[in-house]
Amino acid sequence: MKTLLAALGGLCLVLGVVGIFVPLLPTTPFLLLAAALWMRSSPRLHDWLLSHGRLGGYIRDFREKRAIPLHAKILSVALLWGSIGWCVAAVVDRWWWAQAALLAVAVGVTWHILSFATLRR
Repeated sequence: MKTLLAALGGLCLVLGVVGIFVPLLPTTPFLLLAAALWMRSSPRLHDWLLSHGRLGGYIRDFREKRAIPLHAKILSVALLWGSIGWCVAAVVDRWWWAQAALLAVAVGVTWHILSFATLRR
């Protein structure tokens, strides 16, 4: 069972890293899930993730303060609307229902991101 949990943690880590670059794929939830899975299966991997220079901060900030840094909010919302805007204008330009669905997703994700406290450093 520990091997399965460790493998699922690795998958969540990969999805979290991909989520840094793909606006609709969330980063922090996948990193939190990877940490939780590794906490139960591999303390060494869990400690590595929490002490990681780039990724550990996401987990520590969210666990301790339930907050997102201002620069992360700005960047994620800007990338979200840029990619959704491009998709609405160029990819699904003939399907109004797909445009409406994408815009609804963008509004929902934006609201979700902005609903968290802003981390001041």
